[in-house]
Amino acid sequence: MRVEAGVTEEELAREFDQHRAVLVGAAYRVVGSVTDAEDVVQETWLRWAGVDHEEVRDTRAYLIRITTRLALNRLRQQKARREEYVGPWLPEPINSDDDPAVAVELADSVSMAMLVVLETLSPLERATFVLREVFDLPYDEIADTLGRSEAAVRQLAHRARGHVHARQPRHQVDKERHNELTMRFMAAAGSGDFDQVVSLLAPDAVLISDGGGKKKAALRPIHGPDKIARWMFAVIAENPNFQIRIAPLNGENAFIAYYDDAPDTVAFLESDDGLITGLYLIRNPDKLTTVPALHELDS
Repeated sequence: MRVEAGVTEEELAREFDQHRAVLVGAAYRVVGSVTDAEDVVQETWLRWAGVDHEEVRDTRAYLIRITTRLALNRLRQQKARREEYVGPWLPEPINSDDDPAVAVELADSVSMAMLVVLETLSPLERATFVLREVFDLPYDEIADTLGRSEAAVRQLAHRARGHVHARQPRHQVDKERHNELTMRFMAAAGSGDFDQVVSLLAPDAVLISDGGGKKKAALRPIHGPDKIARWMFAVIAENPNFQIRIAPLNGENAFIAYYDDAPDTVAFLESDDGLITGLYLIRNPDKLTTVPALHELDS
């Protein structure tokens, strides 16, 4: 590792750490994986330690650009792995409570519903959306980061923005009401109240479950309140000893089903106009490594 004369590695690390939460947030929005995001940020640090810092005018913007470029490369590398994945692929939950700085950075901006929408964008659209809509970088800097013309980047931003806005709820979702709805749904599911679960689901509700071939999950999205409730209660019936808790993940309240001390399922709710429109269930154990154990929540 090259360190410039007069600048210690400790000083470089201290400056880098001031931006680390932002960089984790940038990488996570692009790759949708906590592990990959942390690997990307570590690679960014290695790049940062080797550049001529006198030529860097805006450290934060510079690091965000490096991180996003590296995350884009990582996302492209994931393509083959995603194509071989069993069933739907959902982003990995992130436990922002582990790091208060990361929690502030990610609050209200990396909900599971938003990440699911970002998954439908092309890699370039996704990176452009993050750089422009989240971090408000100028188009010329985004173009330089992605190796595209400014006109092409403006078009990418326009397509991405239109796609994201088209998938957002029609009404502004009140966080308190969303939390209340989550609690009611959790109580109904936990008590086995089939009719109550159905009543909380919108007519066009959809459930997407990610088991990665390692846990029971639907290979395709499930549509409609009755079918969703039947599938959920079938899973619960196979695991009658589930204990359900609510915990903050991805800047929102998720409910977690535990088997013994380990998280078995993490569920995120998407709501609109007082009803649940989307349910995202992550069951692949490889994606639950940052979710707190039951004893950590109950202690």
